[in-house]
Amino acid sequence: MTTVKDIYSYIDSFAPFDSAEEWDNVGILVGDKNAQVTKALLSLDITNGVADEAHALGAQLIISHHPVIFGGIKRVLSDSPVYRAAALGLSCLCAHTNLDKSPVFGVNTALAKASGLVGCEASPSNELLFVAKVEQPVTARQFAETLKDRLKLSGFSYTPGSGMISKVGLCSGGGGSEIFSAAKEGCDAFITGEIKHHELLFANEAGISVFTLGHYRSEDVVIKPLGERLAAEFPDVEFITSSVFTDEVMFIGDPV
Repeated sequence: MTTVKDIYSYIDSFAPFDSAEEWDNVGILVGDKNAQVTKALLSLDITNGVADEAHALGAQLIISHHPVIFGGIKRVLSDSPVYRAAALGLSCLCAHTNLDKSPVFGVNTALAKASGLVGCEASPSNELLFVAKVEQPVTARQFAETLKDRLKLSGFSYTPGSGMISKVGLCSGGGGSEIFSAAKEGCDAFITGEIKHHELLFANEAGISVFTLGHYRSEDVVIKPLGERLAAEFPDVEFITSSVFTDEVMFIGDPV
């Protein structure tokens, strides 16, 4: 019978938890490492709704990218996801920057594959940046259309650089600061989830096309493939992708 610890150890084999950034919080953050698992729910984040979904499905474990406990917490109240998960007897396993960094399988390798890029590798000088190539050089507009189609995006922002795109830097989530490393790597384009104003100005001056997908869309691409990878390793466990936590829950009011 598969346990929480077994699943932890397998993820650790391709995305070592000790490789996470010092400020991060990863691993088994709620529950019992020895608990048996027959069903596990995967989600980018763990919310009260996700905990309720896991309980309704009869799952014993939630696997997420973003940590359910991030930074110091001084109280655990009944309206918090940590309380909800513990009260429902759920374990929570969170793989964050260790999964971002993994050159074997992780968020950025999944993003590159989903985007139709090839030869994705971790930058030799910066483990948070990945570099890949397009099969044939394209314009920024053509690459934007490809991303929109392949990632099933309703829309996103991009700024065209000064030339054709052949080499692409990737840093999912809030990875805008890696634009400087992407420039050093000679990238023509950069894909991320969020980027700051001064970082975008630098990209414009450097002639680098920037594709800003949004935090959720740049990272959720790993959830389904992670479930498939885990299912192949643990055939006695049913791995389910959350239907509750989607990018729609991030909207406040109606999109305009």
